[in-house]
Amino acid sequence: MNKILSNGVKMPMIGLGTFLVADGKSAKETVLHALNVGYRHIDTAQMYKNEESVGEAIKESKIPRSEIFITTKQRGHSTVSKMRAQFEESLAKLQTDYVDLYLIHWPNQNKLINQQTWAFFETLYLEKKVKAIGVSNFTRSHLTDLFETATIKPMVNQVELHPGLSQVPLKAYLDSEGIAIESYGPLMKGGVFEGIWGETLGDIAKKYNASIPQIVFAWGLRNGVIMIPKSVTPERIEENFKAKDIQLSQEDVSLINDLNRGKRVYTDPDNSPWGPYID
Repeated sequence: MNKILSNGVKMPMIGLGTFLVADGKSAKETVLHALNVGYRHIDTAQMYKNEESVGEAIKESKIPRSEIFITTKQRGHSTVSKMRAQFEESLAKLQTDYVDLYLIHWPNQNKLINQQTWAFFETLYLEKKVKAIGVSNFTRSHLTDLFETATIKPMVNQVELHPGLSQVPLKAYLDSEGIAIESYGPLMKGGVFEGIWGETLGDIAKKYNASIPQIVFAWGLRNGVIMIPKSVTPERIEENFKAKDIQLSQEDVSLINDLNRGKRVYTDPDNSPWGPYID
């Protein structure tokens, strides 16, 4: 199951997220198991500090590099020379000479800084160091500011997206601009097991003899959202991957859509605490 990005690159719609997966044995064994299960999309970031273990797992898997889709993210906005050094460090840690998708991890509140960083990303793309470029945590306003100077549009926007925050207006805008939407935090930090979410999702899960997480991932996929569930538990990694085989009815998709409350459980990109992000 692939998403065809605006430049024709095929991106697996279900992948393994590695946020908060500790570097070393945990990250390496987690990624290796996921690859053995059948995952071909691994999402990491410079901020996660586990790229080296991800690279080791990919190498040890013996799976051809061309068959694995690797996403990593630029940890902060800085000078072009420093960002290039950070990118080259990611390549070395991942033991690869290109990245499939490179994302700006967080927007800066100064649009000129975002524009400068994006110009560097465009350079990497034209140098064929990356197959696709995109952003993460960008709102519509961040994107429209970026478009003032961009010569290449982002191919992906990775954002907080789950049944409590389904991002319908943002997705409609991204669809109109040819930008794929990708979800992080799909389980709402456990919120999908509680309140109105747990009640509705639990009833639907029983109907399909599935778990609540599987229903959430199947819902996202049905809505055209790229999903990257994170787990370090082998059984959960396998369970999550099987969500791609669940075909929800339109009635059940609508029931989950109705759970949207605009509820954030992660940082609001318009009120992020990290200042100018100059490393």
